[in-house]
Amino acid sequence: MPYASNEELPPSVRGHLPEHAQDIYRSAFNHAWQTYAASGGEEIAHRVAWAAVKKRYRKVGDDWLPREHLSDK
Repeated sequence: MPYASNEELPPSVRGHLPEHAQDIYRSAFNHAWQTYAASGGEEIAHRVAWAAVKKRYRKVGDDWLPREHLSDK
């Protein structure tokens, strides 16, 4: 099921990601859902969405920070 807004995202996403990262997650999930829905795609869509977030954000401790603000560690 695609998400119409960030408020509909699972608590594990809403409660941990910054707003912009939630936007990335929702967009990637919805696109992957359309692509993989016929093959039981919800699990795949969640994996794609997390991968999209991890391209732009990195978890540091308990926080998700934009990669552009982090040095190459």
